[in-house]
Amino acid sequence: MQATTLVPRTADLFNQGLELKTGAALLRFGAARQHPADRISWTGQGAVAWLDGVRGHMWSVGEPDAAAGLVLRAALGRPDEVREFTGPRGTEALTGRLLPVSDVVEWVFRWTLEEPPVQRAEERVVVLDESHHDELLAFLNIHSPAHSTGPGSADVSVWAGIRDPDGRLVACGAMSSLRDSGAPLMASVATDASQRGQGLGAALTSWLTRYAVRRYGFCTLWQLADNAPAERLYTRLGFRNEDPCVSARIAAA
Repeated sequence: MQATTLVPRTADLFNQGLELKTGAALLRFGAARQHPADRISWTGQGAVAWLDGVRGHMWSVGEPDAAAGLVLRAALGRPDEVREFTGPRGTEALTGRLLPVSDVVEWVFRWTLEEPPVQRAEERVVVLDESHHDELLAFLNIHSPAHSTGPGSADVSVWAGIRDPDGRLVACGAMSSLRDSGAPLMASVATDASQRGQGLGAALTSWLTRYAVRRYGFCTLWQLADNAPAERLYTRLGFRNEDPCVSARIAAA
């Protein structure tokens, strides 16, 4: 692995120009450029990393070899603080040579600066406020039990949904935000299985993307690597696919 250097928590993640390279959108959009006082950061030759101390999650961007070096140094130096990590694809295998890793998930960080083409049924999307939170939660529990963001989350700027002619909720989604930078992150998009094939998911995703681009200038989302239908949809809506990532836990020895 490449040699890495642990630097003080005042380190600037953006002093290498790494955020300008293809595959570094997670750094560009995911890390606050104004350095939070409590952020612990690391840099190495070809990689940078920062710690979400609340979750014990270390984010890394760059070459897999260099990123794995940073994960190892941080995990060995702060074993009680670094419990899981995200890095470029391959980081998990390199880290796993010296530390036990588990719960490996491959995913893609996707983003766009452009409004997508208008989708069929997009005119049916409506904003849902606090009075709909119970309805949203019940819907998500049935149609997306593993949803990442729930009603009432302080990170959400808007919930949106689509109803059938009888007024029943058949699709929903939220515009949340990344913890460190506050960048807009699409989350908890779900569709009633009995209504799939009507383009409702595409309409809701397009509406939320347009909302984020108009309000913030861009939109981001996470896509599981093995979700082929989502990959086709996000590509059609203009989301870039340059940041293959992997997340994993550092297992107890």
